[in-house]
Amino acid sequence: MLILGIETSCDETAVCIVSATGDKNTPAFSVLGNALNSQIKIHEQYGGVFPALAKREHSRNLIPLFKKTLEESGFGISNSQFLISNEQVEDIKAILTKEPELQEQFLAYLPKIEKPSIDAIAVTVGPGLEPALWVGINFARALSLLWNIPIIPVNHMEGHIVSVLVDREITKSKFLISDPQTKDRKLSTNNSPILFPALALLISGGHTELILIESWGTYTNIGQTRDDAVGEAFDKVARMLGLPYPGGPEISRLATKSRFSNTGQPTPYPLPRPMLHTKDFDFSFSGLKTAVLYLTQELKTLTEKDKEVIAREFEDAVTEVLVTKTKKALEHYGAQTLIIGGGVIANTHIRKAFEALVTEHPHIKLFFPSLALSTDNAVMIACAGYMQHLTQTPDHTATPLLVAKGNLSF
Repeated sequence: MLILGIETSCDETAVCIVSATGDKNTPAFSVLGNALNSQIKIHEQYGGVFPALAKREHSRNLIPLFKKTLEESGFGISNSQFLISNEQVEDIKAILTKEPELQEQFLAYLPKIEKPSIDAIAVTVGPGLEPALWVGINFARALSLLWNIPIIPVNHMEGHIVSVLVDREITKSKFLISDPQTKDRKLSTNNSPILFPALALLISGGHTELILIESWGTYTNIGQTRDDAVGEAFDKVARMLGLPYPGGPEISRLATKSRFSNTGQPTPYPLPRPMLHTKDFDFSFSGLKTAVLYLTQELKTLTEKDKEVIAREFEDAVTEVLVTKTKKALEHYGAQTLIIGGGVIANTHIRKAFEALVTEHPHIKLFFPSLALSTDNAVMIACAGYMQHLTQTPDHTATPLLVAKGNLSF
């Protein structure tokens, strides 16, 4: 089954074509073409993602990325005949009326190529920034109309869960940038089976949540942040310390320097561990962020060493809360597998802490996505679409609900 994946939930525009085979216990994925554009440099001056700019960039970049993906996959072949009727043109214009730049590029490119042998389109419908989500959704709707192929609406967070099914570490030069010289585009399936019940900890710029997985497609949210997401807290604390956006890598860099130079020494600036001992599985990082703010105001002028020590204590506090809450949930539900997904898992200290946790509990299997698939990407959306295809009973009479849901949950 060939699946076109589309991801526009935040500040990455991503398109891919994945060949998917196998059943829900032994899926296998092969990436035929893939392209991604990050908007970090554009949003850097705002210290976070500016929704209107994100929407504009998605509209501007989807067709170039789509074209690149098709060509890499061996599709996108020119056809001298126009394969589109006047009625279709008007319908597509109506669908893309709020994305005029995308509409213009779509109608200039799509009628001139042969229809590829794609079986379905998987597109992110939430959670995320609604203006950004709508660009990807409307692009998928226009393609579906033109090619007469079905759309699979995908929960972005399910994409992060399913991303662990892809096992091999892939470098940016070979994968995310889609080097045309790369012959090895196969993503090996993780041969170690996921044992249920499983628990997923999803940590990113916009999300911190614990998901109980009874089987593929059966998810229950058992805990979430009551205020700031962990990635959001990293960015805000970085801003307090005068560090550039995105803040996560900068906090980690300073924290690592502090650990190296102050091994075994207690911190002079202790920070709270919010909700560490509550009986539920929820999180809160707003109080921790505020404690850093008060500390920086008290110190007034921060030396480089101050920044390193604060970064280390903040990262330690976040890690302790994440590990403690997750451990409690694992024990409560008797989970056999722990999946950790989302961009924050690229943090080395947090990864090592969870590796240490499962060392103490060897009956629990731990799965991380490859670093290339930990941040937002279209591959995880295509793979999640395939798992939906395998686990959901198809209703050929129903049209999927294609609505952008910024706060979509399980």
